[in-house]
Amino acid sequence: MLESYVTPILMSYVNRYIKNLKPSDLQLSLWGGDVVLSKLELKLDVLEQDDHESCGSNSTNRSTTENTKSSIKPRRIQQAAPTDPDLPPGYVQSLIRRVVNNVNILINNLILKYVEDDIVLSVNITSAECYTVGELWDRAFMDISATDLVLRKVINFSDCTVCLDKRNASGKIEFYQDPLLYKCSFRTRLHFTYDNLNSKMPSVIKIHTLVESLKLSITDQQLPMFIRIMQLGIALYYGEIGSFKEGDIEDPTCHNKDMLGNITGSEDETRIDMQYPTQYKGQELHSQQDEEQPQGWVSWAWSFVPAIVSYDGGEEDFVGNDPASTTHQQKAQALKDPIVSIGFYCTKATVTFKLTEMQAESSYYSPQKVKSKEVLCWEQEGTTVEALMMGEPFFDCQIGFVGCRAMCLKGIMGVKDFEENMNRSETEACFFICGENLSTKGFTYLTNSLFDYRSPENNGTRAEFILDSTHHKETYTEIAGMQRFGAFYMDYLYTMENTSGKGSTNQQDFSSGKSEDLGTVQEKSTKSLVIGPLNFRLDSSAVHRILKMIVCALEHEYEPYSRLKSDIKDENETILNPEEVAFLEEYIPTRHTSVTLLKCTCTISMAEFNLLDHLLPVIMGEKNSSNFMNTTNFQSLRPLPSIRILVDKINVEHSVPMYAEQLVHVVSSLTQPSDNLLHYCYVHCYLKIFGFQAGLTSLDCSGSYCLPVPIIPSFSTALYGKLLKLPTYWTKRSQIAITEGIFELPNLTIQATRAQTLLLQAIYQSWSHLGNVSSSAVNEALINEVFLSIEIGCCYVAQVDLELLASNDPPTSTS
Repeated sequence: MLESYVTPILMSYVNRYIKNLKPSDLQLSLWGGDVVLSKLELKLDVLEQDDHESCGSNSTNRSTTENTKSSIKPRRIQQAAPTDPDLPPGYVQSLIRRVVNNVNILINNLILKYVEDDIVLSVNITSAECYTVGELWDRAFMDISATDLVLRKVINFSDCTVCLDKRNASGKIEFYQDPLLYKCSFRTRLHFTYDNLNSKMPSVIKIHTLVESLKLSITDQQLPMFIRIMQLGIALYYGEIGSFKEGDIEDPTCHNKDMLGNITGSEDETRIDMQYPTQYKGQELHSQQDEEQPQGWVSWAWSFVPAIVSYDGGEEDFVGNDPASTTHQQKAQALKDPIVSIGFYCTKATVTFKLTEMQAESSYYSPQKVKSKEVLCWEQEGTTVEALMMGEPFFDCQIGFVGCRAMCLKGIMGVKDFEENMNRSETEACFFICGENLSTKGFTYLTNSLFDYRSPENNGTRAEFILDSTHHKETYTEIAGMQRFGAFYMDYLYTMENTSGKGSTNQQDFSSGKSEDLGTVQEKSTKSLVIGPLNFRLDSSAVHRILKMIVCALEHEYEPYSRLKSDIKDENETILNPEEVAFLEEYIPTRHTSVTLLKCTCTISMAEFNLLDHLLPVIMGEKNSSNFMNTTNFQSLRPLPSIRILVDKINVEHSVPMYAEQLVHVVSSLTQPSDNLLHYCYVHCYLKIFGFQAGLTSLDCSGSYCLPVPIIPSFSTALYGKLLKLPTYWTKRSQIAITEGIFELPNLTIQATRAQTLLLQAIYQSWSHLGNVSSSAVNEALINEVFLSIEIGCCYVAQVDLELLASNDPPTSTS
């Protein structure tokens, strides 16, 4: 009778996502065997449910939600398989759990395709295998036990190829582009931690993926399509997919809703009733769904893994414990969201940008082919993308990498500046360097991941997570981020905290929907970005390649996924009583962003060639792009005068109210709003620059720069500005400033000789005057006059130091 349990279990997993699947296709012995399914077709309608179908009236919305929830409720084993009175219930449950925990899945030739407008995105994976592993991540037959409540799995993906092509009006692909990603293999480790043997859902889920080498290739025709795919991901994250045509009335119950549900950390404005249940409720901008808990990102993702046993009251038949206590415990576990950690790690990544051109075959009737040429390369080492979440109350995302650099390749717009026959060094080709390399930094980017042998999971201990905003900010500082990575570090934190004194915030605090509880919830959103020491050189080769990429990105415009709201004032004013105003003043949620640059060096060289008149008009929207090709030969200019700018630190801080439209609507209706409320109706921006200095330098034939001649000594400055949100709401209050700025500059000194001024003028004219720069524009006498004096001064200082050193030598003994 045990064999009868296997087929319903497999059907509960795969029948929901695969069309035309029969139970006879999954007949399998409990003790072994394989199931081979060929030419499978997925059910796309499963991915198109949730809130997109729930749009409508309140009654319809509630019934539809209930139907959706009932349709995705896990199947119960009691109804799917016959019962055997000779088998003890605990034995059946443990046996089923052991079978499911050790199911191996092998998929060959997996093909996924996404089509939108003229975009055809296809993913081809030769093989993907999932199996259970032991403590050392080797294939093994494992099960959770009272002493080891952990389950580990591995998924290996082999030869993943991603193609991005453009189709014509008839839906055909005329020219196939180079693959974005070609035959890339990567591995994923999954680590599930359970609270006890009766837990149906893990309390901690870790899913980490490691790629040793990632080589991406993007052509000029693929770039706008790639940006479109990125915009789709952002729109899905923030729930900005609009499905309304011009003239349609948007249903407020569907406002800012994602087709995949209410995604964690998206700062969706549907949470406005949580923060201001009284003040904003009269506006009826968003509706609360009758104490129904919205489906979060974690819940939606976990719903794709069907549970084996239902959480209903009937499941105590499988457990030998007390039915009442077991049911209460299991329902409490069902309400608690697990801690989910998702990580992506890449040892070395390379992105190559290519320009394409049509090339006809020798025969007249032969079709044209596309030939691509590499012009720009971005290399990156030690990349980490980590996300930590626990339902809706907590979401954190950290991104960082150890080092990166950008290099010029071959030629651009007919200028063969880095062709092989030019014999230019790699130092000249590299125009951007940031951070360190893995040989000196080590594998710090894998810290506490499932691929780190020092992590708690790889040493038999349970990992601890920081789910408190205060403790998080104290731990993950800018210094700690730069010590781990070195080049770039970003930390995005979103929390919903309960200030009522009930303890830590959990999922139950947000499920009641009662107004007396919702007023204690505070939302916080902070983004912190740190960029380590970098060296950036702007010469003709780098500038033209960067601008060419921008031009290629603007060559195709797609319809936006969401329409911008019109700035029209709502005439229905909201009148608040003094208690409501006092409550509003207690806490107003904001989004705060901080960007810090450390030790930045920027070198602006004299233009060796200038074709900006063919690029800038396209960027400014004045004319369409033209495939201009330069015909003159490239001649490098040496010595090459340059302006070098050094900055010790740059800090930019930006803050904006999280719900600006609702806040401005309420505050603008007050007779005498306080300064505190007016402060939060502005967008605030702070800019601080420390240790800014500039000077003249020159690049010689060996690829080295001479010592800079100071033009602007080191100084610091600060700038503050604010801008009023939604000015149309303040038309009756002329005394309120729309914008305001404060500039602070304690001292500034500019010093330059006549020769230095002429050299600065020559550098400026090389960029402002179009065409090739003649070497006669900067004569040797001018170069010598600017830089020879500093060299003589350095030699004189060195000679004095040597004389002082000789005079301080101790006397030597003689016989």
